[in-house]
Parts: sequence; structure tokens; C-alpha cells
Amino acid sequence: MKLNRCLLICSVFISLVDYVISTCGYEACDLGKEGMINVHLVPHTHDDVGWIKTVDQYYVDEVQYILDSVILALEANPKRKFSYVETAFFYRWWNQQDDAIKLKVKQLVNNGQLSFILGGWCMNDEAATHYNAIIDQHTIGVKWLKENFGECGRPLVAWQIDPFGHSKEQASLFAQMGYDAVYFARIDYQDYARRKKDKELEMIWKASPDLNTELFAGALYGQHYGPPPGMNFDIYAQNNIQDDPRLHDFNVDAVVAQALKDATEQNAAYRGGHIMWTEGMDFNYQNAQTWFKNLDKLIPYTNQRQANGSKVNLIYSTPACYTYAKNKQNIMWSTKSDDFFPYADRVHGYWTGYFTSRAALKGMVRDTNNFLQVAKQLDILANRGADRSSDFALDVLKRAMGVAQHHDAVSGTAKQVVTYDYEERLADGVNQCMGLVNHAYQKLTNSVTTGFTLPTQELCPLANISMCKAVEASSSFGIIVYNPRGQSTRTIVRLPVSSDKLNVTDAQGNPLQVQFTEVSARTKKIPERNGSVATHDMWFTAQLPPLGFSTYFVSAASRSFLTNKLVKVKPASDVVISNDLLEVIFDGTTGLLKQISNLKSAVKMKVKQELMFYVGWDKYSGAYKFRPKSQSPTQLSQTAKVQVFKGSLFTEVRQTFTNWGTQVFRLGRTANHIELEWTVGPIPFNGTIGREVISRFTTDLMSQGVFYTDSNGRQILQRQKNFRPTWTLDVNEPVSGNYYPVNSRIYIQDLKRSCQFTILTDRSQGGTSVANGSLELMLHRMTTSDDSLGVGEALQEKGSDGKPLIVRGKHYLVVDTIAASAAVHRELAQRLFMAPVVTVAKTTPAVIDKWRKYLTLRQSYIRTALPDNVHLLTLESLGNNQLLLRLEHFYSLNEDSSLSKNVTVSLQDLFSTLTIKSVKELTLEANQYLEDSQRLKWNKKSSKQDYRPIGNDFAIELSPMMIRTLEVTFQ
Repeated sequence: MKLNRCLLICSVFISLVDYVISTCGYEACDLGKEGMINVHLVPHTHDDVGWIKTVDQYYVDEVQYILDSVILALEANPKRKFSYVETAFFYRWWNQQDDAIKLKVKQLVNNGQLSFILGGWCMNDEAATHYNAIIDQHTIGVKWLKENFGECGRPLVAWQIDPFGHSKEQASLFAQMGYDAVYFARIDYQDYARRKKDKELEMIWKASPDLNTELFAGALYGQHYGPPPGMNFDIYAQNNIQDDPRLHDFNVDAVVAQALKDATEQNAAYRGGHIMWTEGMDFNYQNAQTWFKNLDKLIPYTNQRQANGSKVNLIYSTPACYTYAKNKQNIMWSTKSDDFFPYADRVHGYWTGYFTSRAALKGMVRDTNNFLQVAKQLDILANRGADRSSDFALDVLKRAMGVAQHHDAVSGTAKQVVTYDYEERLADGVNQCMGLVNHAYQKLTNSVTTGFTLPTQELCPLANISMCKAVEASSSFGIIVYNPRGQSTRTIVRLPVSSDKLNVTDAQGNPLQVQFTEVSARTKKIPERNGSVATHDMWFTAQLPPLGFSTYFVSAASRSFLTNKLVKVKPASDVVISNDLLEVIFDGTTGLLKQISNLKSAVKMKVKQELMFYVGWDKYSGAYKFRPKSQSPTQLSQTAKVQVFKGSLFTEVRQTFTNWGTQVFRLGRTANHIELEWTVGPIPFNGTIGREVISRFTTDLMSQGVFYTDSNGRQILQRQKNFRPTWTLDVNEPVSGNYYPVNSRIYIQDLKRSCQFTILTDRSQGGTSVANGSLELMLHRMTTSDDSLGVGEALQEKGSDGKPLIVRGKHYLVVDTIAASAAVHRELAQRLFMAPVVTVAKTTPAVIDKWRKYLTLRQSYIRTALPDNVHLLTLESLGNNQLLLRLEHFYSLNEDSSLSKNVTVSLQDLFSTLTIKSVKELTLEANQYLEDSQRLKWNKKSSKQDYRPIGNDFAIELSPMMIRTLEVTFQ
């Protein structure tokens, strides 16, 4: 009898599970009533993963109580729904729950009461983020959701309600990830007014002309993500519905009247009879009962008015259900093909300062992303089988990078103490992964099998300021340079040393040409170098195989190799430096850049470059906003003091404008571009004048007010001064209103001369073209006050000496024909964000001899280099003899006569150490097989992703701008 009873109970339980699983997603949606204004009430909370508090402080102080309270409230009433966004927080909370609570939460997810929207580790910024990092942070978020909640945990829509502008590439990525819609709150106030009037707050976003990706996009009503006035039922709002006539202050009639009025007004701005009320704000629902108890009253009391002719119908809903309802109406929507930058919330209120804010953090995020890709690659190439000890280290860095993509992190809009926390997390993640890197190199160099232990490798994160404590005082050390790209590459390695009496040899023992440069007086004054004994930078060229490494050795020499010679400059004479491809001229009177010529393509261009600054408007220019007092910037100096040094690898021109603004131009012996290293700071500051420093280039190109910027490092968008494609712009800020995010490059063209001037960046910055033939990029900012947008402090970063922070970065200048430029800037951009990673190990000459004798010194892990237009975007372990592989065609249609063509890559024999058994294609964020992905169709057009079956030869075809995400099973 007990056995039968058990079987019966188990059978009922299994049936219940089957039932609730079938009611998640769109199947769990209440689509309202025909002929009504259906108001979708969407309970939610917006939880920043760091801003005023650190991510862990927010979790401990607020978020854990939100989730505790929400789960209890959902259990109390099966009609209630709640949507949650930030996986970084849910992960923290989930790890602290017992099995009983976890089972309850899974049931809430399975029956559609608790749904996840967006699903990334955070709600990332869209201006300062690189597409590689965006994809990664989404991948770790949705992977965690899938592992814990299965298909019902898969987000169906994206929810970008707080970022300060929205990019076209982000929308394209969302479509490739399988999302059916994206919703946001912050669009330009002029754009919003026009769209509200024309009922175009919702649209089909044509996000990529190369891929034909489309996404339903909606701007929330009122340019905010909170509830209508009077409908905020958070514990601190005190807007409770009092429905007991025995008590004073009965207010049901007033509340319902307000709800009917709000619904009618909002419906007038939208099409289709469905509108959304976002019931929640920042860190709301710490007492979820106050929200749900009032909403439980609001819904029936409002809907009862239908008996008296009301056409308003309130329902509990989710963003996904709202999307589904809109989709079912089969409306012919308007379309959009540009982006939502720049964003202004009012007259003079352009949020374009954060494109540059906290430039050092932006650089650190970019460099750390580079290192993360290397660590993931080395982990899979080492192929350590069941040994997954590296997972912890990788997860630490992945999650730190995920948090760093948050719209108040890499954006530079968090408090200083929170910024330190972001940086500490990144540094800790890198340190954790250095253990992984060392373990991987032990195996890849055959150290494990030979019995000779590879000396411990270390990074030189401050090599850019001529400091590397690991080896700078040594005359004997080894260097491993790893190339994460699928093509062979050459790179100049820079290492700080304390002598110029050093030799460098390659893996075969061949001596290399080395250039030594003395550490400049300017660099020696950077306070973060405190304690460094480096007197020189040592430079040499590393020749690297595709997806592989090469080893180099440094040893003491008997004589000096100081090959960097100071060139005597004749007074008032122009300075000319050149190689076989480029000629660069500096004005003999001013010391400023004067002309660049491409000798190969016969393009000669006048180019003047200056360091300048805008004075920020007190109380208006802050971490978010940029508002200059004058539209004309001030020169740091009209002239620059110039020194010219010529060496065996490159020639450099050092410019000094002031004691806080200096530059170095470098032209490599075989380079097709010019490197410009800028150093800005400490910015003079007396508390009354905030300076926002720019690098301005003035050329003789007739650009006609048109310029081009990248979108998250990928697509290129055309910009035009004082113009917006979808509305007539009322120009009230001629400079800041024309600033756009520059993640990797900006350029102008002269169509008559068929030439192009391109600048590539090493981090995200703000940029524009304010005059015909000009380009400018903002380098560093310091403001006198907060801009009253919540962060509560001025942007006044300090260095280790307590003085204003010094920031150093690089630009890369390309002058060429329009036809030839794409091949240069596309390839260079890939080389910059997936740069070779250099590690060093201090040791002795005797150990180096054994290193040479016993270990593998050079190795590639692919048999054939990838085609020149294909990028190895992702290579990482999935465990269980599986890896995640993303291959990307990184050229756009018609951008280059040959490189913009389709290309096929065979995976069959691609990897030299892995035998592939099977390949299955996934959506971009790798949480669903592509053949199973069924996106909603809009405007009677299919939005189904382009699924191309993969044959037994594992040949992968790529069209321009296509990313293919693959689950590879290997032996």
C-alpha cells in the first residue's frame, strides 16, 4: 500500500512538473481582452551592480532582501508576476539558499510567475563597451540561468532601461542572441517628443545592413522606467490604496480615476491597444508586499469599471508577454536604421561626457578583456581533461569583467570608491588567472613531461609607464609572447630595464635587433612608478605564429646597445620622419604635426594636431554630462618643444606642450600607421575651473560635415554635424551635441580626392568633427562639481600621490585612399583589442640554458592560419570535451574589394592538438541551438536566424559581419 501511495504521489508530482514547465514563456501570457486598452503591469526592480555602493554592498544592504521578499510574495498569489534582470545579483542570492527555497523558485520560474529578462551578468553600457565584452558578459549570465532553470530560465526579451543611449551594434547582437525585443527608457528628449506625437515610440530596428538583423524596439513612456504618478507602491512612497470604507482616507475612486486617465493618455502615444506600466524603480521591492498588495487591489477595482463602459483592462504581465501581445496584432511598424546617440534629457543636457570619464578605468577594462581571451584560449589548448581547477580562476575574471560592463562601471559614472572596487575585482581576476596561465604553459612547453619546471611567468601591467618590477632590475630573464589571433603577427615588445647592455635572442638562438630608449623625465615623474629602478625601455620585434607562442631570452651584453640616437634639429626647419610607406612632417616653427603622406598610395594630407581643453560649465559638466562654457577650446600651448630620436626599429618625435601635456609620435620601420602616445595630467585644478582635454586634428580634407564612428568596435555608422536621421534637430549645444562614442575608431573622408583619415583608439572615448576636415577625441576629464544625476561627487580622480591622476594612452593614425583604408583599420583594430600578451620570468643563465634545451619554445595550435578577414572571437572550454568557438567575418559589405567577400573555414583539421567529432551551431550567447531558435515574426517578415547545416567536413561559411557560434565536441 505504501509503495502504491508513493508511486501515486510521484506520478502526480511528475505530472505537475510537466504542467508547470509548459506554462512558462509565451505560453504563460495573459494577452488581455480584445477592444480594450490592455495595461500590462510589469513588477520589476532595477538593481545596479555598483554605483553609489559597490556590487557587494548593494547585495548585502538591499538586493538580498528584495529577492527574499519577492519570492514570498509570488508564492502567496499565483496570479502575481515579477521580472528580474541582473544575474550577478541572483547568482549571489541563489548560492545562499537551501534546497527547499531553490525548489520553490524553480516552480515559480516554471509557471511563469518569475521571469528573467535580459539575462546578462549585468545591464551593460552601450557606449563604452566593446562587442567582445558584451557577448562574454551575456554568455556567462544566460549560461548560469540555463544551468539552474533550463529552458524556462531563457530570457526572451532584452531590457536596457537605464543605459544613457543605445547602440546599433547592441541591437544587432541582441537579435543574433535570439531576443524578440529590446526596451529602453533613455532616448533624446527631442526624439521622444516627435515619436510620442507620431505614435512611433515602438518600431522595428534594422540593426545590421550586412546581416539583415531586425529587432522590435520600444521606448518606455515618459522617458523613465518607473510607474505612473501615484502608482508607486514602494514602502517609502506611501501611495497605498485605502479600500476600507470604515477607515478614513478612502481613496479607491481617486486612484482608479487616475489609473484610467493615465492609461488613456499613454495609449494615445502607442499603437495596438497594449501599453506597459513598469511597476518598480531602483532597488524597489525590499518589502514586496506593499507593491503586490496594492496592485492586487488596483487591478480588480479598475477592471470593475468595465461594467460602466471603461475600456481599460489591467493585467499582471512581463516584458515578454507584452511583446507577444504586440506581435499578435500584426501591425506594420515604422523602422529605424541608425542609433540613439547622443542622448540628451533636456536642453543643454547632453550625456556625452561619460564617453571619456575615467579614462584609466576604460583602458584597464579593454586590456583585461584582452587578457581574459588569452586565458580562456590557453585553458582549452592545454587540454587538461578532467582537471577543471582552472574553472574557478576563469569564473572570477569572467564575473569581474561582467560587472565591469555595467552602465555605471566602464562608463565611468560610479563613485570613486566604487570605481576602485571595479578595478580591484579586475586585478584580482587577472592574478587568479595567472595561475591558470602558468599551469597551461607548463603543459604547452612540455615542462610536465621533461621534468624541468618552467620558471613562473608574470605580467608587466605598468610597462606603458616604464615599470616592471618582475624583471626591470634583471639582466637574465625569459619572455613568452602569446598570439591569440588566428593569423601570424609581428609585434614590438616593450619592456622596462635598468641597463642598455642586454642581448635578446629568439627561440632558435638568433640575436634580435633591439632598440633601447631612455625613460623620459616626464615618465619618471609619474607617481605610480615609485620604487622603479628602470632607466630604459627595451624594444624588439616578436614574430608570432597564429594561435601560438614564441619564447625570447634576455642576457647581459658586454657593451651598450643604446641605438636610440638624438637627432639634432636645425632651428626653424621642418622635422621629417619616414619609412617606405609613410612620411610625417612636423612644423619647424611650432613643433606641431603638419603633414602625413602615404608614399604607397600617393595620398598627401595636411594634418595639424594639438592638445586643447574645454572649460566645463560648473554644475552641468560632470561624470555623465559634457557642457563646455565656450564652444572654442583653449590650446595647452601654441607650440610644442620637439625632440627627435632615431633607432633601428622606429623613429620617435617627443613633444612637450606643458608640464602636464606631452606626446610621443612613433613611426615603425615597416608600419602602415603612426602611433601617437599621449600623456595628460596632472590636470591643473584649483577648484574653480574644470578642464576637459582633447586631441584635435585639423586636415585639408573636404569632409562636408560628415564623419564616421564605430558602434561597439564593430559596425561603422555615418554621422553628420547638427543632424539626426529621424527628426529635425534643434541645435543648442554645437559641441557636446555632436559628440559620439568612439570605441575603436573615427574617420573622415574626402570623396573628391578619394582619401581618408582614420584614428584608432586603445580605449573608449568621445569624439566628433566640429568643423570641415577636423576630428577630435576627448582624452581625460576633470570637473569642478557633480552634474546632479545621482553620483553625488565631482569627477576628480587622484593619483597615488594625491594629485590629479595622470593618464597615458595611444591613438593610431592611418592615411590612405578610401578604397584601401578598410583593410588597414579593420585589421589594425583586431590586432589592438586581441593583442599578443607578454609574460616574463626572472631567472639565471644556467636556467635559461635548460629552458632552451628541454622545453618547447615556439608552437602554433592551428594547422593553417585563418583567412585575413576571419577573426577567432572566442575559444574556451565548455567542459566534457567540448569547446565554445566563435568565428567572425569582421568586414562589412562592399568595404573592401576582396576582403568583403564570403569566406569558408574548414574546422576538420583546424586545430593541431584536437580531433573534432561533431559541431553544432548555437545562438550568439550560446544558450540555444540555432536550429531550435524561433524568433517572433514582425511585419509578416520572418526573423528566424539564418541556419546553415554543418556537413561532415565541418566547413563553416561566413558572410560579411557574420559571427557563427559553435559547440565543438572533440576527442
